[in-house]
Amino acid sequence: MATTREVHLPEALCAAVEQKFGHRFGSLEEAISAILSQLVRDDALIMDAREQQIIEDRLKGLGYI
Repeated sequence: MATTREVHLPEALCAAVEQKFGHRFGSLEEAISAILSQLVRDDALIMDAREQQIIEDRLKGLGYI
């Protein structure tokens, strides 16, 4: 089992997440975990695109592209 950490969030925010996403997730914790996982994944994709651009620029500079 993965270890967990305790996070304190405003009650109003938690209630809003439960109301808006409660039908899609079994609990507030599952909703927050899914949202944070998506944010991390999106950041990784952005970084991959930046790295790809750097590689392409270097190859162009060397005359390969």
